Amino acid sequence: MNKPIDSSTTTSYRHMDQSIRKLTDGEERPFPATSSNRFPKLSGSLVAYWFLLPGFLLFALFIIYPMFYSLRISFYDWNVILPANSEFVGLQNYRQMLNDPIFRRAVGNTIAYTVITVPTQIALAVIVAVFLDQIAHWKTFFRVAYYLPVITSWVIVTLIFEYLFNSQAGFINYLLQDVLNLIDAPIRWLADPILVMVPINLLGIWKGVGWSAIILLAALQIIPSEMLEAAAVDGATPGQRFRYIVIPLLRPTLAFLLIVLVIGGLNVYISGLLLTNGGQPLDRTHFVLTLMYKETFDRLNFGGGAAISYFLTVVVFVISVVQMRLLRQRVEL
Repeated sequence: MNKPIDSSTTTSYRHMDQSIRKLTDGEERPFPATSSNRFPKLSGSLVAYWFLLPGFLLFALFIIYPMFYSLRISFYDWNVILPANSEFVGLQNYRQMLNDPIFRRAVGNTIAYTVITVPTQIALAVIVAVFLDQIAHWKTFFRVAYYLPVITSWVIVTLIFEYLFNSQAGFINYLLQDVLNLIDAPIRWLADPILVMVPINLLGIWKGVGWSAIILLAALQIIPSEMLEAAAVDGATPGQRFRYIVIPLLRPTLAFLLIVLVIGGLNVYISGLLLTNGGQPLDRTHFVLTLMYKETFDRLNFGGGAAISYFLTVVVFVISVVQMRLLRQRVEL
Protein backbone atom coordinates (compact mmCIF):
# COMPACT_ATOMS: atom_id res chain seq x y z
CA MET A 1 0.00 0.00 0.00
CA ASN A 2 1.45 3.40 -1.06
CA LYS A 3 1.92 6.05 1.62
CA PRO A 4 0.65 9.65 0.95
CA ILE A 5 3.40 12.23 0.30
CA ASP A 6 3.49 14.86 3.03
CA SER A 7 3.90 18.61 2.45
CA SER A 8 7.56 18.73 3.61
CA THR A 9 8.61 16.25 0.94
CA THR A 10 6.78 18.24 -1.75
CA THR A 11 8.52 21.44 -0.65
CA SER A 12 11.95 19.74 -0.88
CA TYR A 13 11.25 18.57 -4.43
CA ARG A 14 10.25 22.14 -5.44
CA HIS A 15 13.47 23.66 -4.04
CA MET A 16 15.56 20.99 -5.84
CA ASP A 17 13.78 21.69 -9.13
CA GLN A 18 14.40 25.44 -8.81
CA SER A 19 18.08 24.87 -8.13
CA ILE A 20 18.45 22.66 -11.19
CA ARG A 21 16.73 25.28 -13.39
CA LYS A 22 19.10 28.00 -12.18
CA LEU A 23 22.09 25.89 -13.12
CA THR A 24 20.76 24.86 -16.52
CA ASP A 25 19.15 28.16 -17.59
CA GLY A 26 21.94 30.41 -16.38
CA GLU A 27 25.13 31.35 -18.18
CA GLU A 28 27.90 28.79 -18.52
CA ARG A 29 30.57 29.18 -15.90
CA PRO A 30 34.15 28.48 -16.81
CA PHE A 31 35.77 25.48 -15.17
CA PRO A 32 38.58 26.24 -12.77
CA ALA A 33 42.09 25.72 -14.04
CA THR A 34 43.45 22.26 -13.48
CA SER A 35 46.86 20.70 -13.80
CA SER A 36 45.96 19.31 -17.23
CA ASN A 37 45.39 22.72 -18.90
CA ARG A 38 47.99 24.83 -17.13
CA PHE A 39 50.74 23.74 -19.60
CA PRO A 40 50.78 24.31 -23.36
CA LYS A 41 49.95 21.37 -25.56
CA LEU A 42 52.88 19.69 -27.35
CA SER A 43 52.72 18.44 -30.91
CA GLY A 44 52.78 14.70 -31.52
CA SER A 45 56.28 14.66 -33.01
CA LEU A 46 57.69 16.71 -30.13
CA VAL A 47 56.18 14.31 -27.61
CA ALA A 48 57.77 11.39 -29.48
CA TYR A 49 61.18 13.10 -29.33
CA TRP A 50 60.84 13.60 -25.59
CA PHE A 51 60.14 9.89 -25.17
CA LEU A 52 63.13 9.00 -27.38
CA LEU A 53 65.50 11.35 -25.56
CA PRO A 54 66.35 9.08 -22.55
CA GLY A 55 67.13 6.12 -24.78
CA PHE A 56 69.20 8.27 -27.13
CA LEU A 57 71.19 9.71 -24.22
CA LEU A 58 71.99 6.20 -22.98
CA PHE A 59 72.93 5.12 -26.51
CA ALA A 60 75.20 8.14 -26.91
CA LEU A 61 76.80 7.60 -23.50
CA PHE A 62 77.48 3.88 -23.77
CA ILE A 63 77.82 3.34 -27.56
CA ILE A 64 78.65 6.48 -29.54
CA TYR A 65 81.07 8.06 -27.05
CA PRO A 66 83.11 4.85 -26.45
CA MET A 67 83.18 4.23 -30.20
CA PHE A 68 84.79 7.58 -30.99
CA TYR A 69 87.00 7.37 -27.92
CA SER A 70 88.39 4.01 -29.06
CA LEU A 71 89.01 5.53 -32.51
CA ARG A 72 91.12 8.17 -30.78
CA ILE A 73 93.00 5.49 -28.84
CA SER A 74 93.93 3.72 -32.09
CA PHE A 75 96.15 6.70 -33.03
CA TYR A 76 98.08 6.69 -29.73
CA ASP A 77 100.58 4.61 -27.85
CA TRP A 78 98.03 4.56 -25.08
CA ASN A 79 99.10 4.87 -21.46
CA VAL A 80 96.53 3.04 -19.35
CA ILE A 81 97.72 4.52 -16.05
CA LEU A 82 98.11 8.13 -17.24
CA PRO A 83 96.09 8.65 -20.45
CA ALA A 84 97.21 12.29 -20.61
CA ASN A 85 100.78 11.08 -21.14
CA SER A 86 99.86 8.93 -24.16
CA GLU A 87 102.02 9.54 -27.22
CA PHE A 88 100.40 10.28 -30.56
CA VAL A 89 101.76 7.82 -33.17
CA GLY A 90 99.38 8.43 -36.08
CA LEU A 91 98.90 5.36 -38.28
CA GLN A 92 101.73 3.39 -36.69
CA ASN A 93 99.35 0.98 -34.93
CA TYR A 94 97.63 0.24 -38.25
CA ARG A 95 100.95 -0.31 -40.05
CA GLN A 96 102.15 -2.69 -37.34
CA MET A 97 98.86 -4.53 -37.51
CA LEU A 98 99.04 -5.08 -41.28
CA ASN A 99 102.70 -6.18 -41.11
CA ASP A 100 102.12 -8.62 -38.26
CA PRO A 101 102.14 -12.28 -39.48
CA ILE A 102 99.98 -13.30 -36.51
CA PHE A 103 97.33 -10.79 -37.59
CA ARG A 104 97.40 -12.04 -41.18
CA ARG A 105 96.97 -15.60 -39.97
CA ALA A 106 94.06 -14.49 -37.76
CA VAL A 107 92.40 -12.86 -40.78
CA GLY A 108 92.87 -16.07 -42.77
CA ASN A 109 91.36 -18.17 -39.97
CA THR A 110 88.38 -15.81 -39.72
CA ILE A 111 87.74 -15.88 -43.48
CA ALA A 112 88.03 -19.68 -43.56
CA TYR A 113 85.56 -19.98 -40.67
CA THR A 114 83.08 -17.70 -42.45
CA VAL A 115 83.42 -19.44 -45.81
CA ILE A 116 82.83 -22.87 -44.23
CA THR A 117 80.07 -22.10 -41.73
CA VAL A 118 77.85 -19.64 -43.60
CA PRO A 119 76.97 -21.72 -46.72
CA THR A 120 76.65 -24.87 -44.60
CA GLN A 121 74.30 -23.16 -42.16
CA ILE A 122 72.09 -21.83 -44.96
CA ALA A 123 71.93 -25.19 -46.76
CA LEU A 124 71.08 -27.12 -43.60
CA ALA A 125 68.62 -24.43 -42.51
CA VAL A 126 66.70 -24.76 -45.80
CA ILE A 127 66.42 -28.53 -45.28
CA VAL A 128 65.31 -28.15 -41.66
CA ALA A 129 62.80 -25.41 -42.54
CA VAL A 130 61.20 -27.52 -45.27
CA PHE A 131 61.03 -30.46 -42.86
CA LEU A 132 59.40 -28.35 -40.14
CA ASP A 133 56.93 -26.96 -42.66
CA GLN A 134 55.89 -30.37 -44.02
CA ILE A 135 55.58 -32.51 -40.91
CA ALA A 136 52.04 -33.05 -39.65
CA HIS A 137 52.71 -34.03 -36.05
CA TRP A 138 55.06 -32.94 -33.25
CA LYS A 139 55.67 -29.58 -34.90
CA THR A 140 56.17 -27.72 -31.62
CA PHE A 141 58.54 -30.35 -30.29
CA PHE A 142 60.80 -30.27 -33.34
CA ARG A 143 60.80 -26.48 -33.51
CA VAL A 144 61.88 -26.25 -29.89
CA ALA A 145 64.47 -28.99 -30.39
CA TYR A 146 66.07 -27.24 -33.37
CA TYR A 147 65.96 -23.82 -31.71
CA LEU A 148 67.29 -24.94 -28.34
CA PRO A 149 71.00 -24.60 -29.31
CA VAL A 150 70.37 -20.97 -30.29
CA ILE A 151 69.27 -19.90 -26.82
CA THR A 152 71.95 -21.94 -25.05
CA SER A 153 74.93 -20.01 -23.74
CA TRP A 154 77.98 -19.91 -26.01
CA VAL A 155 80.23 -20.63 -23.04
CA ILE A 156 78.27 -23.73 -22.02
CA VAL A 157 78.10 -25.30 -25.49
CA THR A 158 81.78 -24.48 -26.09
CA LEU A 159 82.74 -26.32 -22.91
CA ILE A 160 80.59 -29.26 -24.04
CA PHE A 161 82.41 -29.37 -27.38
CA GLU A 162 85.72 -29.11 -25.54
CA TYR A 163 84.78 -32.28 -23.64
CA LEU A 164 83.56 -34.05 -26.80
CA PHE A 165 86.83 -33.39 -28.64
CA ASN A 166 89.15 -33.88 -25.69
CA SER A 167 92.29 -35.78 -26.69
CA GLN A 168 92.35 -38.08 -23.64
CA ALA A 169 88.76 -38.78 -22.62
CA GLY A 170 86.67 -37.18 -25.37
CA PHE A 171 83.56 -38.87 -26.71
CA ILE A 172 84.58 -38.35 -30.36
CA ASN A 173 87.88 -40.19 -29.91
CA TYR A 174 86.08 -42.95 -27.97
CA LEU A 175 83.57 -43.31 -30.81
CA LEU A 176 86.21 -43.36 -33.54
CA GLN A 177 88.71 -45.61 -31.75
CA ASP A 178 86.77 -47.97 -29.49
CA VAL A 179 83.38 -48.23 -31.21
CA LEU A 180 84.05 -47.81 -34.93
CA ASN A 181 87.74 -48.82 -34.90
CA LEU A 182 88.60 -46.16 -37.46
CA ILE A 183 91.74 -44.85 -35.73
CA ASP A 184 94.57 -46.51 -33.82
CA ALA A 185 95.46 -43.63 -31.47
CA PRO A 186 93.48 -40.69 -30.08
CA ILE A 187 93.41 -37.60 -32.27
CA ARG A 188 94.69 -34.43 -30.61
CA TRP A 189 91.87 -32.23 -31.84
CA LEU A 190 92.52 -29.23 -29.61
CA ALA A 191 96.32 -29.28 -29.80
CA ASP A 192 96.71 -29.17 -33.57
CA PRO A 193 96.31 -25.71 -35.18
CA ILE A 194 94.48 -27.22 -38.17
CA LEU A 195 92.37 -29.91 -36.49
CA VAL A 196 91.12 -27.49 -33.82
CA MET A 197 89.18 -25.72 -36.57
CA VAL A 198 86.98 -28.82 -36.95
CA PRO A 199 85.18 -28.49 -33.58
CA ILE A 200 85.08 -24.69 -33.91
CA ASN A 201 83.38 -24.91 -37.32
CA LEU A 202 81.01 -27.68 -36.22
CA LEU A 203 80.03 -25.67 -33.16
CA GLY A 204 79.29 -22.58 -35.24
CA ILE A 205 77.17 -24.57 -37.70
CA TRP A 206 75.28 -26.53 -35.04
CA LYS A 207 74.46 -23.44 -33.00
CA GLY A 208 73.33 -21.30 -35.94
CA VAL A 209 71.19 -23.71 -37.97
CA GLY A 210 68.15 -23.42 -35.69
CA TRP A 211 67.94 -19.64 -35.92
CA SER A 212 68.30 -19.62 -39.70
CA ALA A 213 65.72 -22.42 -40.01
CA ILE A 214 63.12 -20.47 -38.02
CA ILE A 215 63.62 -17.41 -40.24
CA LEU A 216 63.22 -19.55 -43.37
CA LEU A 217 60.21 -21.34 -41.90
CA ALA A 218 58.44 -18.02 -41.45
CA ALA A 219 59.20 -17.17 -45.08
CA LEU A 220 57.93 -20.56 -46.28
CA GLN A 221 54.61 -20.14 -44.50
CA ILE A 222 53.76 -16.92 -46.38
CA ILE A 223 54.21 -18.51 -49.82
CA PRO A 224 50.71 -18.76 -51.38
CA SER A 225 49.60 -22.38 -51.46
CA GLU A 226 47.52 -21.65 -54.58
CA MET A 227 50.71 -21.01 -56.53
CA LEU A 228 52.15 -24.40 -55.60
CA GLU A 229 48.84 -26.14 -56.27
CA ALA A 230 48.58 -24.53 -59.71
CA ALA A 231 52.11 -25.68 -60.55
CA ALA A 232 51.23 -29.20 -59.41
CA VAL A 233 48.14 -29.19 -61.64
CA ASP A 234 50.34 -28.14 -64.56
CA GLY A 235 52.49 -31.22 -63.97
CA ALA A 236 55.41 -29.75 -62.02
CA THR A 237 57.22 -32.25 -59.81
CA PRO A 238 57.99 -31.43 -56.14
CA GLY A 239 61.60 -30.74 -57.09
CA GLN A 240 60.56 -28.37 -59.86
CA ARG A 241 58.13 -26.54 -57.57
CA PHE A 242 60.88 -26.14 -54.99
CA ARG A 243 63.44 -24.94 -57.52
CA TYR A 244 61.33 -22.59 -59.63
CA ILE A 245 58.81 -21.29 -57.06
CA VAL A 246 60.03 -21.76 -53.48
CA ILE A 247 63.68 -20.80 -53.93
CA PRO A 248 62.97 -17.58 -55.92
CA LEU A 249 60.40 -16.49 -53.32
CA LEU A 250 62.92 -17.21 -50.56
CA ARG A 251 65.61 -15.09 -52.22
CA PRO A 252 65.04 -11.94 -50.08
CA THR A 253 65.17 -14.03 -46.90
CA LEU A 254 68.26 -15.87 -48.08
CA ALA A 255 69.93 -12.54 -48.83
CA PHE A 256 69.12 -11.32 -45.33
CA LEU A 257 70.51 -14.51 -43.80
CA LEU A 258 73.67 -14.29 -45.89
CA ILE A 259 74.41 -10.76 -44.70
CA VAL A 260 73.69 -11.50 -41.05
CA LEU A 261 75.61 -14.78 -41.00
CA VAL A 262 78.65 -13.27 -42.71
CA ILE A 263 78.74 -10.53 -40.09
CA GLY A 264 78.43 -13.16 -37.36
CA GLY A 265 81.14 -15.32 -38.92
CA LEU A 266 83.60 -12.43 -39.06
CA ASN A 267 82.88 -11.73 -35.38
CA VAL A 268 83.61 -15.27 -34.12
CA TYR A 269 85.02 -14.95 -30.62
CA ILE A 270 83.90 -17.11 -27.69
CA SER A 271 84.34 -20.53 -29.28
CA GLY A 272 87.71 -19.54 -30.72
CA LEU A 273 88.91 -18.12 -27.40
CA LEU A 274 87.92 -21.11 -25.26
CA LEU A 275 88.71 -24.01 -27.60
CA THR A 276 92.13 -22.66 -28.58
CA ASN A 277 93.01 -21.33 -25.12
CA GLY A 278 93.58 -17.87 -26.56
CA GLY A 279 95.19 -18.71 -29.90
CA GLN A 280 97.41 -21.61 -28.83
CA PRO A 281 99.62 -23.17 -29.93
CA LEU A 282 102.06 -20.36 -30.80
CA ASP A 283 99.29 -17.86 -31.68
CA ARG A 284 98.46 -19.88 -34.80
CA THR A 285 94.74 -20.34 -34.08
CA HIS A 286 93.73 -16.74 -33.47
CA PHE A 287 90.69 -15.11 -35.00
CA VAL A 288 90.50 -11.35 -35.44
CA LEU A 289 88.55 -10.76 -32.24
CA THR A 290 90.58 -13.15 -30.11
CA LEU A 291 93.77 -11.41 -31.28
CA MET A 292 92.21 -8.04 -30.46
CA TYR A 293 91.41 -9.29 -26.95
CA LYS A 294 94.96 -10.55 -26.44
CA GLU A 295 96.54 -7.33 -27.72
CA THR A 296 94.33 -5.20 -25.50
CA PHE A 297 94.08 -7.06 -22.21
CA ASP A 298 97.04 -9.46 -22.18
CA ARG A 299 99.69 -7.24 -23.73
CA LEU A 300 97.99 -3.98 -22.64
CA ASN A 301 98.47 -2.62 -26.16
CA PHE A 302 95.25 -0.62 -26.23
CA GLY A 303 96.23 1.30 -29.35
CA GLY A 304 96.91 -1.90 -31.31
CA GLY A 305 93.70 -3.52 -30.04
CA ALA A 306 91.64 -0.48 -31.04
CA ALA A 307 93.25 -0.53 -34.51
CA ILE A 308 92.28 -4.20 -34.97
CA SER A 309 88.70 -3.50 -33.89
CA TYR A 310 88.33 -0.64 -36.36
CA PHE A 311 89.87 -2.70 -39.14
CA LEU A 312 87.20 -5.36 -38.55
CA THR A 313 84.47 -2.71 -38.37
CA VAL A 314 85.43 -1.26 -41.75
CA VAL A 315 85.66 -4.72 -43.35
CA VAL A 316 82.24 -5.76 -42.04
CA PHE A 317 80.69 -2.48 -43.20
CA VAL A 318 82.15 -2.74 -46.71
CA ILE A 319 81.15 -6.40 -47.12
CA SER A 320 77.61 -5.67 -45.91
CA VAL A 321 77.16 -2.78 -48.35
CA VAL A 322 78.50 -4.86 -51.27
CA GLN A 323 76.24 -7.79 -50.38
CA MET A 324 73.14 -5.60 -50.12
CA ARG A 325 73.82 -4.03 -53.52
CA LEU A 326 74.52 -7.35 -55.24
CA LEU A 327 71.53 -9.13 -53.71
CA ARG A 328 69.03 -6.33 -54.27
CA GLN A 329 67.09 -7.98 -57.09
CA ARG A 330 63.42 -8.42 -57.81
CA VAL A 331 61.91 -11.86 -57.61
CA GLU A 332 61.02 -13.20 -61.03
CA LEU A 333 59.19 -16.50 -61.45
